[in-house]
Parts: sequence; C-alpha cells; structure tokens
Amino acid sequence: MSNASGGALGFLHKSRIVAEPGFNRWRVPPASIAIHLCIGSVYAWSVFNPPLTRALGVVAPAADDWSLSSVVWIFSVAIVFLGLAAAFAGKWLEEVGPRMVGVVAAFLWGGGFIIGSFGIAAHQLWLIYLGYGVLGGCGLGLGYVSPVSTLIRWFPDRRGMATGMAIMGFGGGAMIAAPVKGWLLGVFQKAPDFLGAQDAVATVVENGRVFAETAAGKVEVVVASAAQAASFGGDAGVYVVGTGNTGAAQTFMTLGIVYFIVMILASFQYRVPAEGWKPAGWEPKPVASGMVSQNNVHIDQALKTPQFWQMWVMLCFNVTAGIGVIGVAKTMMSEIFGSVMPLVVTAAFASTYVLMISVFNMVGRFFWASTSDYIGRKATYMCFFVLGTILYLSIPYFASAVATTPAMIYLIGFYAATMIIFSMYGGGFATIPAYLADMFGTMHVGGIHGRLLTAWSTAGVLGPLAITSLRQMSVTNAIQNLAAKVDPAAFAEKFGAPLTQLDQLVAAKTVTIAKLMEIAPDGTIDPTPSLYNTTMYCMAALLVVAFFANLLMKPVKEHHHHDEPELQAVPVE
Repeated sequence: MSNASGGALGFLHKSRIVAEPGFNRWRVPPASIAIHLCIGSVYAWSVFNPPLTRALGVVAPAADDWSLSSVVWIFSVAIVFLGLAAAFAGKWLEEVGPRMVGVVAAFLWGGGFIIGSFGIAAHQLWLIYLGYGVLGGCGLGLGYVSPVSTLIRWFPDRRGMATGMAIMGFGGGAMIAAPVKGWLLGVFQKAPDFLGAQDAVATVVENGRVFAETAAGKVEVVVASAAQAASFGGDAGVYVVGTGNTGAAQTFMTLGIVYFIVMILASFQYRVPAEGWKPAGWEPKPVASGMVSQNNVHIDQALKTPQFWQMWVMLCFNVTAGIGVIGVAKTMMSEIFGSVMPLVVTAAFASTYVLMISVFNMVGRFFWASTSDYIGRKATYMCFFVLGTILYLSIPYFASAVATTPAMIYLIGFYAATMIIFSMYGGGFATIPAYLADMFGTMHVGGIHGRLLTAWSTAGVLGPLAITSLRQMSVTNAIQNLAAKVDPAAFAEKFGAPLTQLDQLVAAKTVTIAKLMEIAPDGTIDPTPSLYNTTMYCMAALLVVAFFANLLMKPVKEHHHHDEPELQAVPVE
C-alpha cells in the first residue's frame, strides 16, 4: 500500500474508497460523464478567440491586443499537456486510485481557469498560458484517464459501452460549453466609451496607432464598423481603447469555480470494486476471441515495431488536421462567409457552428468505432484518409466560389464537409484502441495506448501552428495585393498616413483586409474567404501520408510476441 493512504489526504486513496457489498455500480458512470463534460469544454476554445484578440479595443482589435496566432497557442499548450499527463499518469492512477486523481484534476482544471482570469484582467498572456495551458492541460490529462480506468473495472462485461459514455462526455463537452461561454461573455461584456462617428471625431495616426483629442487629453482609439459595434449595441465610429470589457476575465473566473465544484463532487462519487468482484452471473470470455492477433506484445517491445510508429503517424496526422481547424473554427466560419453572407453568418450562427462541431465529434466516436467492428480497423482508417483528403480539398473550392458568387449552396457544402471531418476526428480517437488491440493483443494495450497519446500532444502543436502560420502568410499577401490596387490618395485619407507606412499600420492593426476593401476599386474580390485555402491543401497532404502509413500496415512479426500467458480473470482492487 502506498504511503499516500495515510496522512491528511488519506481519505482520497483507493484503499479508502472500496465499495461495500451491494454498491450500485451505475452511480459511477454519471460521475465520469460529469468530469468529461467539464474537461471536454476545451473543444470550445475557439469561442474565446474573438474576445481575447480584442481585449483592449473590445469592439475592434487595438494595437496592443494579442494576435490570433498567439492566442491559439494557448489551446495547443493545453492539448500538449493533456497528452503528456494522460500518457504518464497511468501508473500513479493505479497506485492512488481514481478519487485522488479526480480531485487533483479538479484543482488543476478549475484553478487553471482562475489563473487565466487574472492573466486576462492584467493583460499578461503568460499567465493564461500557465493557467489554462500548462496547469489546465495537466488537469485535462488526469481527468481524461481517471474515469475510463474506473469504468473498465466496474463494467468488465460492457467495457465498450461504459468507456463510450465517458468518451462521449469528452467529445460532447463543447456542446454545453459553447453556448454557456457565449452567454457568459454577453452577460459580462461592456462597450468602451464612444466618442462619436468617424467623420465627427478628429483623429491622428502616430506609429500606426490612432489617437483622438478629448477634454482629458489625447487617447488611443479604435474605429469600429457597424457590424463590429452591433454586438455591443453601439454604433459605428470611434471608441476609446481600454475603457470597455469583453467579459473574458469574468467568464474564465466563473467557469473555473463551476468546473472545480462539479469535478470535486463527481470525484467523491468514485468507488473501486472490492478485490475479486465481478458482476453477478458474469464469467469472462477468452480474451483473444475474435481478435485479429492471437498473441500479445509487451509494452516496451511495441515501441520497436514499425506498426506502432505507423499508427503514431496515423493518429498524429489525423488529429493534426482536425485539431487545427477546431482551434479556429468560429473564426474560420466568420472570415470565410461572414464578409460575403453577413445576414446569414452572424455571431450566433458561428457559435452554433462550434456547437455542431461538438455534436459530430461526439457522434463520430460511436459511429466510426461501431463501423470498425464490421468493416475492420484498417478499412475504417482508409475511409478517414481517403474521404478526409477529398473533403479538405473541397473547402478551398467552397471558399473561392462563395467569394465570387455568394450562394447558400456553398455554405451548406462547407458546413457538411467540415462536420464529416470532425466526426472522423472523434472517430480516430475511438477506433485507435481497438486497432492497437488487433495488432498487439490485449495484455498491454492500455499502456501502449497511453504512449501512443503522445501523438495527440504533437498534433496539438502541429495543427494550430500550421493553420495560424499559413493563415498569417495568406493575410500578409492579401493586404499587399489589395494595397497595390487602392488609390494612394484614398489610402492616406482613410488611414491618416501614406501608403509607405503600410507595414506600421498593419502591425498596429489599423489597416486590415476589411478596411482596405472599403476603398478598393469596384469589382475587387474580397480575399478573406480564401485565407485558409493553403492550410486546407496542407491538411489534405498530411492525410495522404497517413493513408500510406495505414496501407502498409501488416501483422506484427512473431519475434515481437510476448510469451507470458494472459490471465483470463484479473482481480480488481
């Protein structure tokens, strides 16, 4: 018994939470689902992108506001630490039990939000990275592994169903979180001080920043369009930087407290079965029944096989493609369709889009995993990569087409394509454990799966890095192309500075694609919908590589097999 079973925290140890005879095992799944719903809200991160990128300007980005690329990395860091914590927490979980791990996860996840709240209020980006990214990410990983391990022990007769419920919670967490986050932001937001219409306020541009003279002296301002000001109930015109509130800090604080309370209560519902416990009337079947492989491979030996690394590449690239889009989903929908179909693609529409991502992510986990039982794991991943490649290549088509001919059919096509992509993203997570069992047997599949989750961490970096870097490159090219077309005199009148200061004006966020389009020659096509085209081509290329990794998959060679016989019934603690 671990020393952790004594002391102040001894009541959390697994030796103190052994279920009494007659305990209803169905009390455990709701607690597991509650924890996964809390941590699954990470998939609704993109809801925070707009308020964080205009935390100072509020109605429009100010010069000192954080860029989208710097904010998206917070999500990346959280996913990295999720994967690392999940991969390395298994041994500790077995030692101390699920309640201890769940309580620590609650402190890390809830506390991460609270620290992030202070970071937003103080405009210190590193605090958000530390809180939400590092500490919150570790909370994600610990929260992810604790319910699954516990449910497997309680439901040896229905493992797929039991773990599926928890995984459903993780995949569907954003379904609840997205509208709740949007509602909280609306409750706490406050419009900045309004000085008047743009033509009624004297402004001056210095080093790319816009300033206005007021009775209190010169103040930095932003110029908001009617669409930007509408969400705050304001009018187009000049607003004072630093006088409003997006509501992000208060939303972080509220969520941190709520998640902490829910996860603590859920963790205290955990019980572990007594040693030797099994469901009444149930007898274990031979483990190898129906398996592709009749042999087992040791966890350390698995890393020496090409099959492990082929699956690592497959999971990594499938997740990279999906997670990069998830991180900027709301922003991408708004940028591709918002400028050309503003009456349809409103802020509420974009929020609903994030909600539907969660729905398809959740449903995909059941659909694709169930499908793999009939057509096989290899064939299922073939569907992911072939169909996924086609769908990623279709997105640039829809984006380019809607820019020239705004039509609902292109929005519908984009919506359908991305939803199928997100279902395969979730399906990849749900199907990979069974694929591992097919290849390496069941004896060490849990540990092998944990190590494979480092592919998730890697994808958490690659996906957002690719999508933000490629998008920024497209933005820079688009601004330069538009600037070359506009009249220099109209540019100087619009922005209060000559065209030669373009780089400074762009760096200060004074010049944007939308504002350049206001003075562009008639007939100029808005490049905004095409900002993600290059990204989608790269994502499709990744899936092609993953396709060949799966195509070349063969059974593990005999010399890797583990001779130790697997027990038919394993006592549970």
